[in-house]
Amino acid sequence: MKGKLSGIRVVDLSQFLPGPMLTRMMADQGAEVIKVEPPAGDPAREAGLFVDGVSVWFANLNRGKQSVVLDLKTPDGTAALTDLLRGADVFVEGFRPGVMARLGFGWDQVRAINPRIVYCSLSAFGQQGALSQHPAHDMAVQAMAGFLSVNGSPPAVPGVASADVAAGLTGLSAILMALIGRERTGQGDHIDIAMFDSLLPWCAHTAGSVLAGGEAPRADNQRSLGGAGFYNVYETADGRHVVLGGREIKFARSLLTALGRPDLIALADAEAGAPQAPLIAFLRETFRTRTRDEWDAFMHDIDVAYAPVLDFAEALAQPHVAERGLRRGHHIAPAIRFAGEDWQPGEVPPLGGNA
Repeated sequence: MKGKLSGIRVVDLSQFLPGPMLTRMMADQGAEVIKVEPPAGDPAREAGLFVDGVSVWFANLNRGKQSVVLDLKTPDGTAALTDLLRGADVFVEGFRPGVMARLGFGWDQVRAINPRIVYCSLSAFGQQGALSQHPAHDMAVQAMAGFLSVNGSPPAVPGVASADVAAGLTGLSAILMALIGRERTGQGDHIDIAMFDSLLPWCAHTAGSVLAGGEAPRADNQRSLGGAGFYNVYETADGRHVVLGGREIKFARSLLTALGRPDLIALADAEAGAPQAPLIAFLRETFRTRTRDEWDAFMHDIDVAYAPVLDFAEALAQPHVAERGLRRGHHIAPAIRFAGEDWQPGEVPPLGGNA
């Protein structure tokens, strides 16, 4: 597959998740991604479970790239990176603000080498601001952005690195915008992507009460708002769980009629602001009367936003995943694919294999 980004060269100096995910999405679409690693390699090479001696996590973040080992604290290393940047379209780095400038590769320094380069800096809190030097990974950013405050009480450790993923997706969008802009101006740009900044827009609906001048939402009141009975998690008879995931009154009408309780439909009306406790109590008691599989069968022909809570093994084993080609061996396929293209995972680069 040639890909939409064929002919774009990316120099990737990032590690762990946000930057490598961003540049992997570019590699999946045919960009030439040169992963610059220190002599010890990206720490993600040693993370998680391994298949044939390769970390599955690392493979899914770095397939289709080239690996070059450079020690940027040596003259040879800095000279080699300078040469790479001269011919690059995009440069991605994920260090704490100020580190790249001290190494001689800050935005102003790189722009002098290549005025057309799109330079993307990824960090926890951005290149300036009171928190810019504060050390943080994903969970700390989620905590400071308000995410964890509505994630159970006490807050649960997040199962997905939302701040990392938000930054990677935001960075990819910004780079593509900057490349389009370069076609018009001939000049590159510096993109300052913060995990914190990237996550906050995801909270606009949850933090709506604050934006409207009210109080902050709490974990213990998120499931007592209008229509909450139909946006909730329920335990089944076998100790597993299902969710109702749509507050619209039409879903409540369908399910409560099927359950023989049309008298509760009025309580499910989110707009009416009816008390939710009796409805939620009924649904909790009812869902405990059947197993998860029995509820799957019961819900099959009912127009309701219902889903079983699956683990990852169950999720990836669904026929839908196979039908859409979302898993290829040990790889998750990219969400962005185009008609007529047969995507296959690129090779996982050995450390320094392209030196």
